[in-house]
Amino acid sequence: MDILIGIISIVVLLAICYLFSKNRKNINIRAIVIMLILQFALTWFMFNTKIGQTILNKVSGVFNKLLDFARVGVEFVFGGIQTNAPFVFFFNVSLVIIFFSTLLSILTFLKVLPFIIRYLGGALSTVTGLPKVESFNAINSIFFGQSEALLTIKSQFSRLSKDRLYMVCASAMGSVSASTSGSYMQLLPPRYVLAAMVLNAFSALIVASILMPVKVPKEEDIIEINKTEQADSFFEAMSEGAIDGLKIAGIVAGMLIAFIATMELVNFIIANITGAFGYKTSLQEIFGFILYPLVFLSGVPANEAIQAGGIMGTKIVLNEFVAMLSFKPMIPDLTEKTVAIVSTFLISFANFSSIGIIAGSVKAIDPERGRWVSGFGFKLLFGATIASFLSATIVGIFI
Repeated sequence: MDILIGIISIVVLLAICYLFSKNRKNINIRAIVIMLILQFALTWFMFNTKIGQTILNKVSGVFNKLLDFARVGVEFVFGGIQTNAPFVFFFNVSLVIIFFSTLLSILTFLKVLPFIIRYLGGALSTVTGLPKVESFNAINSIFFGQSEALLTIKSQFSRLSKDRLYMVCASAMGSVSASTSGSYMQLLPPRYVLAAMVLNAFSALIVASILMPVKVPKEEDIIEINKTEQADSFFEAMSEGAIDGLKIAGIVAGMLIAFIATMELVNFIIANITGAFGYKTSLQEIFGFILYPLVFLSGVPANEAIQAGGIMGTKIVLNEFVAMLSFKPMIPDLTEKTVAIVSTFLISFANFSSIGIIAGSVKAIDPERGRWVSGFGFKLLFGATIASFLSATIVGIFI
């Protein structure tokens, strides 16, 4: 029964995309079918085979070890600070980003990541038939944040049509940054974080291929990767990575203070207004009711769908970190299927603030195309949200 509901959910999600498609005749059915098959095969392998589970556990173990190393650095700098709280976000999560950003910078300097991204992107383009720039950027977005991924292909922007730009931006919004992945794993089960990072790359392309399908002549399907500023030495790469990580950690901390405080204010207002009618509610509960149909179809049990929908709605309106902090205390009381589905949904940048980040990044590269992104910004968020539901539903089928 769960599998049937999951299949129905996927059909519904794809039908919604088809309904809002800009050019239904140009939809690349072959590419969509191939990517769906790959998603199902990968998810089955990761969660339903001993080899896949072993690999997930080993990779999770590597990340846990890296987190231990990160904590040594944090402890050295902040070890003297006493607190009664068992979990302090800034120390336990935010500052960890600095170490992961440093590792990312080192792997880029050693040309390990560029090699992996280029060849995986080429393989994806060959297998699916999707354009090379879009395929490369989908893989690139798994490792780098929204702005960094777009900067890598800035030399291609003059050749991107509005439809192609939509697909590129969809990959950026539908992904997460590898530099923050370690932080996510302290708030959510690591195996779902790892699975979502891979599945969301496909989901973003599937949804974008339906909403804004593109066809690129073979002679025009070329890619020239922009060579961003490269560190001159190993230690310079470390320093630049640490500085970038510190900026990200500060931004995340600042956003959380602003967003969580604002959410409390909004909840206070809502509770007082609805309380006058005899029923106090919250912003999260309102989101839960709005998203209930899609949440239930994704595989979440009916008695947990309102809670799950509230967390998902919080992520869309605010950001993934705010949603994860609200979700973490709930995990012990929820079924494994709900935890899997919600965790997978949360691993993307699909929220309102991302529209501004992506539009601003593109505008800095090409002002005209930046205005294009601002014009289809809400459609971008809509597509990225559907993509998150698609990944979550597929994971739910195999849990």
